[in-house]
Amino acid sequence: MLRLQGLTKRYPTGDLALNGVDLEVPAGQVVGLIGPSGAGKSTLIRCINRLVEPTAGSVFLKDEELTRLRGAALRRSRRRMGMIFQEYALVERLTVMENVLSGRLGYVGFWRSYLRRFPPADIARAFGTLDRVGLREFVDKRADALSGGQRQRVGIARALQQEPDLLLVDEPTASLDPKTSRQIMRLLREVCAERSLATIINIHDVALAQMFVQRIVGLRQGVVVYDGAPEGLTPEVLTRIYGEEDWTRSIRRDDDDEASPPVIEEACLEGLT
Repeated sequence: MLRLQGLTKRYPTGDLALNGVDLEVPAGQVVGLIGPSGAGKSTLIRCINRLVEPTAGSVFLKDEELTRLRGAALRRSRRRMGMIFQEYALVERLTVMENVLSGRLGYVGFWRSYLRRFPPADIARAFGTLDRVGLREFVDKRADALSGGQRQRVGIARALQQEPDLLLVDEPTASLDPKTSRQIMRLLREVCAERSLATIINIHDVALAQMFVQRIVGLRQGVVVYDGAPEGLTPEVLTRIYGEEDWTRSIRRDDDDEASPPVIEEACLEGLT
């Protein structure tokens, strides 16, 4: 379980990005984090994994208070938090397999990682993870030869290779076409359920979030203004999160999408981006 208590971040400029956020995410739950630009969504994710230092408040992962950790203890805790980035953050010149195995860097010594000599168990696990995300046949392909959707699946596989307790996902579909976006969101939902991962997905596409996440948290000016079920995103709630607008046709569930097979279609692997 992830638990935030009074999480606050004020930047040196004086801007208050987060203002006393309280939040609990149980194991296996996928939370969609929505809100306008500047609402504090990316800051919240980065405060959890300490890429950004909170000004005040506490972050707990299970029973460990992450905000008290320093040095080696902090590095060990970060192994428990998988991060998936909007721009993929892959090493372009490395193969798919090498990028996925980089998820084990926190577990192997410097020289083994530098020489890319990973234990056989890690390699076997990586093959299994690539099978799960639909990229087994791409193991020796360089990352710079992949489509956007394929790169994002490599990023997912790399995060899963850490065997994390928590998954933090920052705009996973921002650069993808609608079909590939649905496939990526479906894959995230499934692997999080399979591995009982507490998951927060920062996402701008509200309709996509409503289709695939179990819970929505809406931020505005660093404050949680909505925390509830996706179907609770009424026009009134969206106005509270984003401001005045005609929201009557903006949100709808696509039940036909849920009926489609929960696999990655071959067409996506042929280069849909």
